[in-house]
Amino acid sequence: MRRLAAFLPVLAAVLVPVTVARADADSLNDPLGPREVALGEGMRAGAVGAMATTLNPAGLPLTRELVFEGSFGYRPDDSASLVGLAACDSTNALPGCFYYHYAGMSPDIGGMELGRRTHVGGMTLSRPINSRINIGAGAKYFDFESDNMAEEDASGWNWDVGVTVRLTEILNVAAVGYNLFGTESLEFPRAAAGGILLRPGQGFALGFDALWNLDREGKTGRYGGGGEYFISTQGGRMGYPLRVGAVHDVATGTYITGGTGISSMKLGFDIAARKQVADGDELLVTASLRVFGPRM
Repeated sequence: MRRLAAFLPVLAAVLVPVTVARADADSLNDPLGPREVALGEGMRAGAVGAMATTLNPAGLPLTRELVFEGSFGYRPDDSASLVGLAACDSTNALPGCFYYHYAGMSPDIGGMELGRRTHVGGMTLSRPINSRINIGAGAKYFDFESDNMAEEDASGWNWDVGVTVRLTEILNVAAVGYNLFGTESLEFPRAAAGGILLRPGQGFALGFDALWNLDREGKTGRYGGGGEYFISTQGGRMGYPLRVGAVHDVATGTYITGGTGISSMKLGFDIAARKQVADGDELLVTASLRVFGPRM
Protein backbone atom coordinates (compact mmCIF):
# COMPACT_ATOMS: atom_id res chain seq x y z
CA MET A 1 0.00 0.00 0.00
CA ARG A 2 2.82 2.39 0.80
CA ARG A 3 4.37 1.72 -2.60
CA LEU A 4 1.01 2.34 -4.28
CA ALA A 5 0.52 5.58 -2.38
CA ALA A 6 3.96 6.78 -3.43
CA PHE A 7 3.25 5.87 -7.05
CA LEU A 8 -0.13 7.61 -7.32
CA PRO A 9 1.22 11.22 -7.58
CA VAL A 10 3.55 10.14 -10.38
CA LEU A 11 0.70 8.37 -12.21
CA ALA A 12 -1.53 11.42 -11.81
CA ALA A 13 1.14 13.69 -13.24
CA VAL A 14 1.52 11.45 -16.28
CA LEU A 15 -2.22 11.29 -16.88
CA VAL A 16 -2.82 15.03 -16.67
CA PRO A 17 -2.99 16.40 -20.23
CA VAL A 18 -0.36 18.93 -21.18
CA THR A 19 -3.14 21.00 -22.71
CA VAL A 20 -4.28 21.87 -19.20
CA ALA A 21 -1.02 23.72 -18.75
CA ARG A 22 -1.11 25.28 -22.22
CA ALA A 23 -4.53 25.26 -23.82
CA ASP A 24 -3.14 26.95 -26.95
CA ALA A 25 -0.21 24.58 -27.53
CA ASP A 26 -1.25 23.43 -30.99
CA SER A 27 -0.74 24.09 -34.66
CA LEU A 28 -2.76 27.32 -34.53
CA ASN A 29 -0.16 29.35 -32.63
CA ASP A 30 3.18 27.59 -32.19
CA PRO A 31 4.54 28.10 -35.75
CA LEU A 32 3.94 31.87 -35.91
CA GLY A 33 6.93 33.99 -36.92
CA PRO A 34 8.14 37.31 -35.48
CA ARG A 35 6.23 39.64 -37.83
CA GLU A 36 2.81 38.22 -37.04
CA VAL A 37 3.66 37.74 -33.34
CA ALA A 38 4.74 41.39 -33.00
CA LEU A 39 1.48 42.60 -34.58
CA GLY A 40 -0.72 40.69 -32.17
CA GLU A 41 -1.16 37.87 -34.71
CA GLY A 42 -3.20 40.28 -36.82
CA MET A 43 -1.85 39.64 -40.34
CA ARG A 44 -4.24 37.17 -41.96
CA ALA A 45 -5.34 39.81 -44.46
CA GLY A 46 -1.70 40.58 -45.33
CA ALA A 47 -0.03 37.17 -45.03
CA VAL A 48 2.79 37.45 -47.56
CA GLY A 49 5.85 35.20 -47.77
CA ALA A 50 6.22 32.60 -45.03
CA MET A 51 3.20 34.04 -43.18
CA ALA A 52 1.06 32.37 -45.86
CA THR A 53 2.08 28.95 -44.49
CA THR A 54 0.71 29.66 -41.01
CA LEU A 55 -1.93 32.41 -41.36
CA ASN A 56 -3.53 32.39 -44.79
CA PRO A 57 -2.43 30.57 -47.98
CA ALA A 58 -4.33 33.14 -50.07
CA GLY A 59 -1.98 35.97 -49.10
CA LEU A 60 0.94 35.13 -51.40
CA PRO A 61 -0.23 37.05 -54.52
CA LEU A 62 -0.27 40.31 -52.54
CA THR A 63 3.42 40.71 -53.41
CA ARG A 64 5.70 39.47 -56.18
CA GLU A 65 8.84 38.04 -54.61
CA LEU A 66 11.01 35.00 -54.17
CA VAL A 67 11.95 34.61 -50.51
CA PHE A 68 13.59 32.02 -48.27
CA GLU A 69 12.94 32.32 -44.55
CA GLY A 70 14.21 30.61 -41.42
CA SER A 71 12.91 31.32 -37.92
CA PHE A 72 13.55 30.23 -34.35
CA GLY A 73 11.50 30.86 -31.23
CA TYR A 74 11.97 29.98 -27.58
CA ARG A 75 9.39 29.86 -24.79
CA PRO A 76 10.93 29.39 -21.30
CA ASP A 77 7.56 28.51 -19.77
CA ASP A 78 7.71 24.98 -21.21
CA SER A 79 11.25 24.98 -22.65
CA ALA A 80 9.79 25.09 -26.14
CA SER A 81 12.00 25.39 -29.22
CA LEU A 82 10.08 26.42 -32.35
CA VAL A 83 11.77 26.15 -35.76
CA GLY A 84 10.40 27.19 -39.14
CA LEU A 85 11.76 26.99 -42.68
CA ALA A 86 9.98 28.20 -45.82
CA ALA A 87 10.64 28.86 -49.50
CA CYS A 88 7.97 30.98 -51.22
CA ASP A 89 7.64 32.16 -54.80
CA SER A 90 4.88 34.58 -55.79
CA THR A 91 6.41 35.69 -59.10
CA ASN A 92 4.53 33.14 -61.23
CA ALA A 93 0.90 32.48 -62.17
CA LEU A 94 0.41 30.00 -59.30
CA PRO A 95 2.23 31.37 -56.21
CA GLY A 96 3.26 28.76 -53.64
CA CYS A 97 5.42 27.82 -50.65
CA PHE A 98 7.18 24.74 -49.36
CA TYR A 99 7.71 24.70 -45.60
CA TYR A 100 8.74 22.74 -42.51
CA HIS A 101 7.90 23.45 -38.86
CA TYR A 102 9.23 21.80 -35.71
CA ALA A 103 7.99 22.29 -32.15
CA GLY A 104 9.71 20.56 -29.23
CA MET A 105 8.79 21.28 -25.63
CA SER A 106 9.16 19.80 -22.13
CA PRO A 107 6.41 21.17 -19.87
CA ASP A 108 6.63 20.48 -16.15
CA ILE A 109 3.48 18.57 -15.14
CA GLY A 110 3.25 17.62 -11.47
CA GLY A 111 7.01 17.88 -11.04
CA MET A 112 7.77 15.77 -14.11
CA GLU A 113 9.08 16.95 -17.49
CA LEU A 114 7.07 15.33 -20.28
CA GLY A 115 8.34 15.84 -23.80
CA ARG A 116 6.17 16.76 -26.79
CA ARG A 117 7.42 16.88 -30.38
CA THR A 118 5.69 17.94 -33.57
CA HIS A 119 6.99 17.83 -37.15
CA VAL A 120 4.99 19.46 -39.94
CA GLY A 121 5.85 19.67 -43.62
CA GLY A 122 3.71 20.90 -46.44
CA MET A 123 3.00 23.28 -49.27
CA THR A 124 0.58 26.09 -50.06
CA LEU A 125 -0.75 27.22 -53.43
CA SER A 126 -2.76 30.31 -54.27
CA ARG A 127 -4.25 31.97 -57.29
CA PRO A 128 -5.67 35.41 -58.06
CA ILE A 129 -9.25 35.15 -59.30
CA ASN A 130 -9.14 38.75 -60.45
CA SER A 131 -7.34 41.94 -59.47
CA ARG A 132 -8.97 41.95 -56.02
CA ILE A 133 -9.73 38.36 -54.95
CA ASN A 134 -7.13 35.68 -54.12
CA ILE A 135 -7.86 32.12 -53.06
CA GLY A 136 -5.44 29.62 -51.56
CA ALA A 137 -5.10 26.14 -50.09
CA GLY A 138 -2.46 24.32 -48.09
CA ALA A 139 -1.74 20.61 -47.64
CA LYS A 140 0.42 19.41 -44.76
CA TYR A 141 1.66 16.20 -43.19
CA PHE A 142 2.11 16.22 -39.42
CA ASP A 143 3.64 13.84 -36.90
CA PHE A 144 2.95 14.40 -33.19
CA GLU A 145 4.48 12.46 -30.28
CA SER A 146 4.07 12.97 -26.54
CA ASP A 147 5.42 11.34 -23.38
CA ASN A 148 2.11 12.16 -21.69
CA MET A 149 -0.03 9.02 -21.56
CA ALA A 150 -3.20 11.16 -21.73
CA GLU A 151 -2.20 12.48 -25.17
CA GLU A 152 -2.42 10.29 -28.24
CA ASP A 153 0.38 10.24 -30.78
CA ALA A 154 -0.94 11.13 -34.20
CA SER A 155 0.18 11.59 -37.78
CA GLY A 156 -1.51 12.24 -41.07
CA TRP A 157 -2.58 14.81 -43.65
CA ASN A 158 -4.68 17.92 -43.26
CA TRP A 159 -5.82 20.93 -45.30
CA ASP A 160 -6.20 24.69 -44.87
CA VAL A 161 -8.14 27.01 -47.19
CA GLY A 162 -8.30 30.80 -47.35
CA VAL A 163 -9.43 33.85 -49.27
CA THR A 164 -8.12 37.41 -49.33
CA VAL A 165 -10.08 40.32 -50.79
CA ARG A 166 -8.64 43.77 -51.56
CA LEU A 167 -11.75 45.88 -51.02
CA THR A 168 -9.90 49.13 -51.65
CA GLU A 169 -6.32 50.29 -52.04
CA ILE A 170 -6.05 50.63 -48.26
CA LEU A 171 -8.32 47.83 -46.94
CA ASN A 172 -7.94 44.02 -47.18
CA VAL A 173 -10.20 41.41 -45.58
CA ALA A 174 -9.55 37.68 -45.19
CA ALA A 175 -11.23 34.44 -44.08
CA VAL A 176 -9.39 31.19 -43.35
CA GLY A 177 -10.25 27.64 -42.31
CA TYR A 178 -7.61 25.42 -40.69
CA ASN A 179 -7.35 21.62 -40.56
CA LEU A 180 -10.70 21.28 -42.29
CA PHE A 181 -10.14 17.94 -44.01
CA GLY A 182 -7.99 15.01 -43.00
CA THR A 183 -6.66 13.26 -39.92
CA GLU A 184 -8.24 14.38 -36.65
CA SER A 185 -5.95 15.39 -33.78
CA LEU A 186 -6.39 17.60 -30.73
CA GLU A 187 -3.08 19.25 -31.58
CA PHE A 188 -4.36 20.17 -35.06
CA PRO A 189 -7.91 21.30 -34.34
CA ARG A 190 -10.41 22.57 -36.87
CA ALA A 191 -10.54 26.35 -36.66
CA ALA A 192 -11.92 29.40 -38.44
CA ALA A 193 -10.43 32.89 -38.57
CA GLY A 194 -10.95 36.27 -40.13
CA GLY A 195 -8.98 39.47 -40.37
CA ILE A 196 -8.69 42.96 -41.77
CA LEU A 197 -5.62 44.97 -42.77
CA LEU A 198 -5.58 48.75 -43.13
CA ARG A 199 -2.85 50.87 -44.72
CA PRO A 200 -4.04 54.41 -43.85
CA GLY A 201 -0.82 56.11 -44.93
CA GLN A 202 2.62 55.48 -46.34
CA GLY A 203 4.61 53.35 -43.91
CA PHE A 204 1.62 52.63 -41.64
CA ALA A 205 -0.26 49.33 -41.33
CA LEU A 206 -2.95 48.17 -38.89
CA GLY A 207 -4.13 44.56 -38.61
CA PHE A 208 -6.91 42.97 -36.56
CA ASP A 209 -7.76 39.25 -36.45
CA ALA A 210 -10.08 36.79 -34.71
CA LEU A 211 -9.60 33.01 -34.42
CA TRP A 212 -12.04 30.37 -33.14
CA ASN A 213 -11.07 26.78 -32.25
CA LEU A 214 -14.01 24.68 -33.48
CA ASP A 215 -12.92 21.52 -31.62
CA ARG A 216 -12.48 23.04 -28.17
CA GLU A 217 -15.30 22.65 -25.67
CA GLY A 218 -16.66 25.73 -23.93
CA LYS A 219 -15.82 29.31 -24.80
CA THR A 220 -13.27 29.87 -27.50
CA GLY A 221 -11.81 32.86 -29.26
CA ARG A 222 -8.43 34.47 -29.77
CA TYR A 223 -8.56 38.15 -30.71
CA GLY A 224 -5.58 40.31 -31.55
CA GLY A 225 -4.13 43.08 -33.58
CA GLY A 226 -1.47 45.69 -33.81
CA GLY A 227 0.22 48.40 -35.80
CA GLU A 228 3.41 48.81 -37.78
CA TYR A 229 5.34 51.91 -38.77
CA PHE A 230 8.01 51.33 -41.39
CA ILE A 231 10.87 53.84 -41.37
CA SER A 232 12.43 53.98 -44.85
CA THR A 233 16.01 55.07 -45.51
CA GLN A 234 18.34 55.21 -48.51
CA GLY A 235 15.52 56.09 -50.88
CA GLY A 236 13.39 53.15 -49.80
CA ARG A 237 16.14 50.55 -50.33
CA MET A 238 16.35 49.88 -46.57
CA GLY A 239 13.92 50.21 -43.69
CA TYR A 240 13.24 49.57 -40.02
CA PRO A 241 9.79 48.32 -38.96
CA LEU A 242 8.45 49.18 -35.51
CA ARG A 243 5.62 46.88 -34.40
CA VAL A 244 3.34 46.67 -31.36
CA GLY A 245 0.15 44.75 -30.58
CA ALA A 246 -1.93 42.75 -28.13
CA VAL A 247 -3.74 39.40 -27.99
CA HIS A 248 -6.61 38.18 -25.82
CA ASP A 249 -7.42 34.47 -25.67
CA VAL A 250 -10.55 33.56 -23.71
CA ALA A 251 -8.91 30.26 -22.67
CA THR A 252 -5.41 31.42 -21.73
CA GLY A 253 -5.36 35.15 -21.00
CA THR A 254 -4.04 38.45 -22.34
CA TYR A 255 -0.70 39.22 -23.97
CA ILE A 256 1.21 42.26 -25.19
CA THR A 257 3.46 42.00 -28.23
CA GLY A 258 6.14 44.00 -29.95
CA GLY A 259 9.09 43.78 -32.27
CA THR A 260 11.38 45.41 -34.77
CA GLY A 261 13.80 44.50 -37.53
CA ILE A 262 15.72 45.64 -40.55
CA SER A 263 14.91 45.08 -44.20
CA SER A 264 16.84 45.66 -47.42
CA MET A 265 16.39 44.60 -51.02
CA LYS A 266 18.23 41.33 -50.32
CA LEU A 267 17.82 40.55 -46.61
CA GLY A 268 15.31 40.97 -43.83
CA PHE A 269 15.78 40.32 -40.11
CA ASP A 270 12.92 40.46 -37.61
CA ILE A 271 12.66 39.87 -33.87
CA ALA A 272 9.60 39.91 -31.61
CA ALA A 273 8.33 39.01 -28.16
CA ARG A 274 4.94 38.09 -26.72
CA LYS A 275 4.44 38.47 -22.93
CA GLN A 276 1.42 37.29 -21.01
CA VAL A 277 0.12 40.00 -18.67
CA ALA A 278 -3.10 38.41 -17.35
CA ASP A 279 -3.85 34.86 -16.15
CA GLY A 280 -0.23 33.79 -16.49
CA ASP A 281 3.34 34.91 -17.20
CA GLU A 282 4.27 33.11 -20.43
CA LEU A 283 7.01 34.66 -22.56
CA LEU A 284 7.82 33.90 -26.20
CA VAL A 285 10.82 35.33 -28.07
CA THR A 286 11.21 34.64 -31.79
CA ALA A 287 13.37 35.83 -34.67
CA SER A 288 13.70 35.17 -38.39
CA LEU A 289 16.01 35.82 -41.32
CA ARG A 290 14.68 36.33 -44.85
CA VAL A 291 16.73 36.12 -48.04
CA PHE A 292 15.11 37.61 -51.14
CA GLY A 293 15.64 36.56 -54.72
CA PRO A 294 15.60 39.00 -57.64
CA ARG A 295 12.78 41.52 -57.23
CA MET A 296 10.11 41.51 -59.92
